[in-house]
Amino acid sequence: MELFFDLVLVFALNRVVAVSAAGLASASRVERWDAFLRGLLVILPLMWVWGITAYVTARFDPRRTPIQLMVLVSALGMLLLGAAIPEAFDGQAFVFAGSYVVLQAGRSLALHRMLQGHMLRRLYLRSLIWFCVSGVPWLLGAATQGSARDLLWATAIAIDFGAARWGWPLPGMGRETVTAWASAPQHLADRARQVLMIALGETILAVGIAYTGNNGVHSLTATFALLIAFLTTVLLWRIYWYTSGELFENTIESAKNRASLGRVAQASHFLMILGIVATATGHELVQDHPTGRTYLSWLAVIVGGPALYLVGRAILEWVVFARVSRPRLIGIAALPMLALPLAFAAPLAAAAAVSVVLLTIAVADGLRAARNPTEAPAPPW
Repeated sequence: MELFFDLVLVFALNRVVAVSAAGLASASRVERWDAFLRGLLVILPLMWVWGITAYVTARFDPRRTPIQLMVLVSALGMLLLGAAIPEAFDGQAFVFAGSYVVLQAGRSLALHRMLQGHMLRRLYLRSLIWFCVSGVPWLLGAATQGSARDLLWATAIAIDFGAARWGWPLPGMGRETVTAWASAPQHLADRARQVLMIALGETILAVGIAYTGNNGVHSLTATFALLIAFLTTVLLWRIYWYTSGELFENTIESAKNRASLGRVAQASHFLMILGIVATATGHELVQDHPTGRTYLSWLAVIVGGPALYLVGRAILEWVVFARVSRPRLIGIAALPMLALPLAFAAPLAAAAAVSVVLLTIAVADGLRAARNPTEAPAPPW
């Protein structure tokens, strides 16, 4: 059931990539940067819907009919969100914002009513109140336009993530101290790995659709761009898996402070998924415009996406081993430094340069893993 929900997430992420790539292809510099920022405004609520759904299936038996129905309703809500993304800042603003608010607040309300006498009942009362609070700027934003909508929706997102991070605090009730990571670390670690793999698959989906959408005409540069996108996706997977991704689940189980370490690990996966979606957007741009001018907003996704991914991966390495390897730090620094010279190169050249940096990191990781084949997790907490 959870994997079915993830498949709906793939659709929503694909809409984010397609809409962002179309906006970034605009001839207007303002419209290009608007597309970049608005892509962030729509993907964060998607990831938060996924995160809250994962918490529900971690806390309660996902084989029970009420929980399965809740996952199915969440999948429907995700489908509506994804369908509204192309017009989320135009005619479908109320559909996008309303679906999100009804889904998040409605789920909390349902759980609060279902959990009579349960220790988690107060948690869902807290989350219900806070989702109602954030619902105000969500709906007000849908009623406005332009930068006012962007500001209101950014405020709503900050409220949603901030309230959860501080335990849904309420006057007279304090903060919630019970966390899903403390009670079900293995389940959440497995879900985080699953959704990251699915996000990587979406990269192939987006580029493959762009490649086959050119009326059957596949130039040499388009084919080379497809190969670069595939290589980049494989390298992102390998950089994740060896070896922090492989040991992530065991690390959380053995950690002294599962709750705190789990939250950091989840944040690292969210950053990596944002990086993957940005990378997919960049590769779709390269697929459609392999030669010619490379705009700075394009470099923000072509180069910035993999850089953000490496930042998330570095945080995960710290979670697993209480260290960050030197090749990863060099890669994080090298990609932004390459942005300046790559601004004078073709988009395809920029994508190829990024893949070289990722290949160097992957090789360094492989050599380190070969020298330490039995390295065990050593979480900081």
